Formats: sequence, C-alpha cells, structure tokens
Amino acid sequence: MNLALREAWKYQGVTFANPAVGCTIVGNNGEILAVEAHKRAGEPHAEVEALKTAYFKLTNDEKILELTTSAQIHTHLLENHNGCFNGITVFTTLEPCSHIGKTPSCATLLSKLKIKKLFVGSLDSNEAACGGNKIVEDADIEVENCVLAKECDALLNPFKLWQSKRFVFFKWAQRLNGTVDGGTISSNSSRTLVHAMRDVCDLLVIGGNTVRIDRPTLDARLADGRAPDILIVSKSTEFDKTIPLFNVNDRKVIISDNFSILENYKNIMIEGGQSMFELSKDFVDYYLCFLSAQIGGNMNFTGIEDKFDILNIQKDEQDIIMWMRRG
Repeated sequence: MNLALREAWKYQGVTFANPAVGCTIVGNNGEILAVEAHKRAGEPHAEVEALKTAYFKLTNDEKILELTTSAQIHTHLLENHNGCFNGITVFTTLEPCSHIGKTPSCATLLSKLKIKKLFVGSLDSNEAACGGNKIVEDADIEVENCVLAKECDALLNPFKLWQSKRFVFFKWAQRLNGTVDGGTISSNSSRTLVHAMRDVCDLLVIGGNTVRIDRPTLDARLADGRAPDILIVSKSTEFDKTIPLFNVNDRKVIISDNFSILENYKNIMIEGGQSMFELSKDFVDYYLCFLSAQIGGNMNFTGIEDKFDILNIQKDEQDIIMWMRRG
C-alpha cells in the first residue's frame, strides 16, 4: 500500500475532478507486478493501469500496450486473461468504483478477473461510485479494508473537499537557504508539474506586488494546458494591463482586497511568499513546497513560526517536493 500511495502522490493536484489514487499488484510469490496511479480525469483508473502492466508481465501480450482507453483495456483483459490473475493480490488506496461513467467499473473488472484478495485503503464516500467492495466480495474474493487508512485518507482529502466545498493549496518554491526571490528556482520538471496543476485549477491566487514586479503570465504552457482564472489580492487596483497575465484568452482576472471570490471556485492554488502565506493560512488546506538544491537569493520567510505534518515527499532531478498540512 505504501508503494501505491507513493505513486499516487506524484499526481496529486493534476487529477481534478477525480481523486488521486494508486494501485499495487502482487504476484503469487510476493513479487511486485505493477505500481500505477490514476494520472488524469477521463483516463484509466489506477486499478486498470496496474492490471494492464501486470497482465503484460504475466502474458507478454504486447497488444495491450497499444491500448489507451479504459474501455479498450477492460475488454482486452476480460477476453484474454485466461485465468492469469488467479492468486493475484491487489492493493488500492481507494475502494474500486462501482459505476459506469467515463470509464467502466473497476470493481466489476476485478470481480470477473477472479483475483485472490483485495486490500483497500479509503472507503469511497461518493454516492455515485461507492459499493465497489461489495461487488468484489459477491464474487467470493476476500476484501480487507482500511489498510493504512490515515495515509490513504490524507491522499483522498482534496477530492472530498472539492466535492463538498473547495480545496485550497498554497504552493511556493525555495532554495536550501530558504530564499524565495531572485528568478527561477524550480527545475523544469517541477515547473511543468505546476503548469499541469494550473491546467486543472479553477482559480490561481497571487499577490499584487508579485504581479507588478515579476510581470508573469501564469498560464499552463509547459503542460499545453488552459490558463486558470486569476485573483490578484491587492489594496490598489492600478496595474499595467500590458502585463502578460492580463492578455490571456478565455480567462477572468479579478482584482480584490479580499478572498471572498473563492466561494465561487472548487480547486484553488495560491502562489506566493511570506505575505500571501500569512494572509491565507486560515483557509489553506494543504501546502506544496518545491525545495531546490541550490543557494542564492536574498529574501525568505522571516518572523513566522509554524509547524507542518509532511504528507508525502518526492524528488525529481533537482527538487524535493513536499505536500504538507499545518500541524
């Protein structure tokens, strides 16, 4: 389950409006056959990605590697598995979905493949998708729930929040000496990840001084995505409208001295430094820090005392990426 969690966190923030989910498949002799995650809304769920990978390892059937949609993979597995999943154990961070929507039911697929046992982290509270465990159990497959439930619930929490109200996360980048100024800090892969998050955000929040000094675009060009609406938090409404962010098609730019507009959005990213950190801390759910392996700059967070619980740590070629919440 830890492997499934680690893989799923790589896609936290980019699966909206779906939850981030991970899945591990273990063979008859305890070997790891697959560790996969749901990567984007509308694409195959974590269980389907993992079953696809495991099936290829078990059968060497290259045809499945050509399939990309969930429906295609479901059909191929059901028609060609020939009992290869007998004795297989599946670990998934979220109860398999029971409904047929943009993708077929993962629970039905697992039940027909006749796996040996299913371990589940979080139970699905979404009325449209819950009930998957019962489908699997009705096929005489053993199901064990609440495996690493606390960790799986933390992974699932953003999905629960935007289902009921909204999810707000605060993102910043810093160097080893804590500085947040002085040009580009994060690696290209980290910045591409942030752009992928912008692509699925309803709203991006930034401070007025950052807009005036950095003159940013704040789009999702590195991920070939759409640009989110912008809230500029500023007491003054005077801005140079030639700044690139004001000239992106199909986006709203709101200038306000408060955060009331957040009530109209579901998935919200805040980018900023110390001032924005302090202004927003009463309603931020999660924090996302990109820590770059370099030293430089002049400005850092000063005069602030706060503690965080680390939910997940990742690493790319240059940066350490931490998802956290205030302790």
